[in-house]
Amino acid sequence: MDSQNGFLLSYIKYGDNDAVLHCFTREKGFQSYFARGIYSSKNKKKAYLLPLNELNFTLSPHRNGSIQTVSKIELLENPEFYTDVKANMMVFFVADFLNQVLRNENQQKNIYDEILRFLDELEKKNYRSHLIFLIKILKIQGLLPLVTQESYLDPETGSFFSEQLHPVFGTEISDLWKALISAEDPYFVTLSSTARKDLLESILIYYHYHYTDFRIPTSLEIVQQMFE
Repeated sequence: MDSQNGFLLSYIKYGDNDAVLHCFTREKGFQSYFARGIYSSKNKKKAYLLPLNELNFTLSPHRNGSIQTVSKIELLENPEFYTDVKANMMVFFVADFLNQVLRNENQQKNIYDEILRFLDELEKKNYRSHLIFLIKILKIQGLLPLVTQESYLDPETGSFFSEQLHPVFGTEISDLWKALISAEDPYFVTLSSTARKDLLESILIYYHYHYTDFRIPTSLEIVQQMFE
């Protein structure tokens, strides 16, 4: 039997007792698995269905073209941040992002390791880590702007220009992007509450231009309110 480690991104309940799990695995990238009986009254593993839980999936043999069935699920880590309201909302927010932008990703261990780093920052109560993580994903996928001497970032082209081309990307937010791109470890860059809000807005705009059919995560409003 095949065994895969992966992060749960989302799931869809199927019938009364089953579910389809959408995951990002270390070895195969984005995968969908069928979890039979996960919602049955005697199955305690449904408690594992939390976004970005790192799980081990034992998979039954399958025919080409069919969705693989999970025969066993084990929790690899038992993170403490789910008891932290702020961190919990950030996890839901990031999982929604990843569920959209990683669907066409195959094996990409750099992304897997970056998710681990993000969760580690959450354990340390780094409440700006979701913003840094989303920029790091852009870097891994080759979508991060190249820093130049020009002052204004154009989110559509991912380039800096001498004149402002988007109302949100003025000098302050453009300089912040430059600072985060150039930082040796952007997780250590401090951000004011205003900067966090403005940066989040700019990240959403950037993702909109660079990912087809990107939609705003439903948890956005709650995340914004938590940091006002």
